[in-house]
Amino acid sequence: MDSNQTLDARGLNCPLPILRTKKSLNAMASGDTLKVVATDPGSLKDMQAFCAQTGNTLLSSQQSGDDYEFMIRKA
Repeated sequence: MDSNQTLDARGLNCPLPILRTKKSLNAMASGDTLKVVATDPGSLKDMQAFCAQTGNTLLSSQQSGDDYEFMIRKA
């Protein structure tokens, strides 16, 4: 799946991946997709909760080695 933008949040711990995701999404147009790559295991639940609270759509989440990859569509 292609994204309009990629956010590298590897090496950041909670709450920084969510804060950077929010900042990136704020600068994007509605319907755009953001790929987020993080290493914090807590980001799995955090991204789900963030999308549920903000109305953005979590299109996918997967683990690839030590990385967690998320595709989010901006509401």
